[in-house]
Formats: sequence, C-alpha cells, structure tokens
Amino acid sequence: MARIMAIDLGRKRCGIAVTDPLQIIANGLTTIPSQQLVDFVLNYLKQEEVGTIVIGEPKDMKNNPSDCSKYIDPIVNRLKKMLPNMNIVRYDERFTSVMAHQTMIDAGLKKSKRRDKELVDTIAATIILQSYLESVRVRNDRCGMMNANN
Repeated sequence: MARIMAIDLGRKRCGIAVTDPLQIIANGLTTIPSQQLVDFVLNYLKQEEVGTIVIGEPKDMKNNPSDCSKYIDPIVNRLKKMLPNMNIVRYDERFTSVMAHQTMIDAGLKKSKRRDKELVDTIAATIILQSYLESVRVRNDRCGMMNANN
C-alpha cells in the first residue's frame, strides 16, 4: 500500500508528514523552505511510493479561503501539473498550529523548544494527516454500514 503525505504549506516553510506504508500512523517527517517543496516532493516520490498528497487548506472562521491561499494555490497548482496522476487533496487546516503548540506543551517541551517554528510546522502537518486519516476511516465506516443495511 502506498504512503500518504501531508503538507502544511506556509509562505516561508512547509511541514511535511507521512504515513507508514499501511496508512495507519502519521509521522512528522521534516520541515523545508517553501521554495524547495516541489523538488523535495519529487525526490521523495523517487524513494517512496505515495498514493495521496494531502495539503492543508487555510480557511477563516466563516469557512472561506484565508488570505494565505494566494501564496499556497500557485504551489498546489504546480504540484498538480507536475504530478497529473497523483491524488492531491486539500484538507481544512484550521487550528492545526494551535493544536501543535498544545501538543508540545502536553509533551512537556520547554518553552525554547516550543518557539521552534520548524517543529511546529512538522507537528501541524502530522495533525493534518492524522485528521485526514480519521476522516477517511469514518467515511469508510459509514459506507460499510450503509452497504450492510442494504
């Protein structure tokens, strides 16, 4: 089974997370400068099989695209153009940075480590990926229940 990759795309940095080959667990992989994202993804795909790329979609509280979308959309479009056969999914990323900070606090990381924006971005990508995996499982469970009732 192919891995799933998640990207928390920002203006300066991108946090990246991937699943294990069985798509059970989301793991933080790295944080890279945004301008290196496409090259990083292409190189990673040479080494590992990836079936889906999940990209965080920034939205405001009214579910509208946030101002950050104007920086993210061109990169997403470039990935789609370069990887026409790749399943690229946009997934709501609201509150992932807040959740990443809380995760760091819960893990007992010192304040100096919690200021590490690269670590925050990697954790945010992991949260996006874990949330996506859970949504897929819920959707599959619902489909299974609907089929069982027929």
